[in-house]
Amino acid sequence: MYTQSFNVPDADAPSGAPLKAVPHDTALQAHFDAVIDADGKIEPRDWMPEAYRKTLVRQISQHAHSEIVGMLPEGNWISRAPSLKRKAILVAKVQDEGGHGLYLYSAAETLGTSRDQMFDALHSGKAKYSSIFNYPTLTWADVGVVGWLVDGAAIMNQIPLCRCSFGPYARAMIRVCKEESFHQRQGFESLMTMMQGTAEQKAMVQDAVNRWWWKCLAMFGPPDADSPNSVQGMRWGIKRISNDDLRQKFVDATVPQAEVLGVTLPDPELKWNEARGHHDYGQIDWDEFWAVVNGDGPCNRERLATRVKARNDGAWVREAALAHARKQQQRAMKEAA
Repeated sequence: MYTQSFNVPDADAPSGAPLKAVPHDTALQAHFDAVIDADGKIEPRDWMPEAYRKTLVRQISQHAHSEIVGMLPEGNWISRAPSLKRKAILVAKVQDEGGHGLYLYSAAETLGTSRDQMFDALHSGKAKYSSIFNYPTLTWADVGVVGWLVDGAAIMNQIPLCRCSFGPYARAMIRVCKEESFHQRQGFESLMTMMQGTAEQKAMVQDAVNRWWWKCLAMFGPPDADSPNSVQGMRWGIKRISNDDLRQKFVDATVPQAEVLGVTLPDPELKWNEARGHHDYGQIDWDEFWAVVNGDGPCNRERLATRVKARNDGAWVREAALAHARKQQQRAMKEAA
């Protein structure tokens, strides 16, 4: 999910261009390679190739943006939750996602980029976030399906990131994964409650599953053959498992969960393949995926406009905090004198 950045070229590179190497010190490169080969951790003060640093900034910032923008589809339902219990759960979950974004922005800042730079890149459209958050949540069942399927797909991608070669990112992901796992279970529990309810509630759940299933499969990114930068990402230990393998693991894990839930996954080609030991599944609409990534999804403009407005509306808070910090600093200097 959050390695879609490997499939998006740099802003100053032609579409589809591979990651570019730059001249560097041979001894430093040899040490870096030795740490990577030993499955060690690269820390912010360590020397690293510029392409490695740029790749991490792009991926971690995209991940952070995804967490923040990902608050919007569910936050839309806080005031309309069907009970006080569901409202409290949803408020806590949305708050968790905001916290994940803050962890990740902090990790990206250790690579020499500022939070303002990351926000500017997001708001100008240069930086991307996960395509899945450009779809609307039409009913309360969508909130449960986002928890079950979207967070389930995120966990499948994020658990390997706990072993990322860049230390701050890997350490941040440990807590993020624990909380996302809880979100996935909460979503499943919410849907299970609905599936024990009325015929209308069951139909609502099935409709939401129908609309989100294929979008979740596309979250892992294009087929490995169409993801050339993933090879370098795996060599560096940033990405640990290929797009296709992650997608297969997600399908295999989700099919039995759907059976317990009592919903039908909307793929007539979905079946167990005894010879492969995995489920076969149908073709994903990659044209839709790329259209959404490139800004033509149902909610792209709405999501971005909401984030820009939030940033602008909060300017006075940032300005007040800076003014207070300056006043405190001046006071401390006077006392020291």
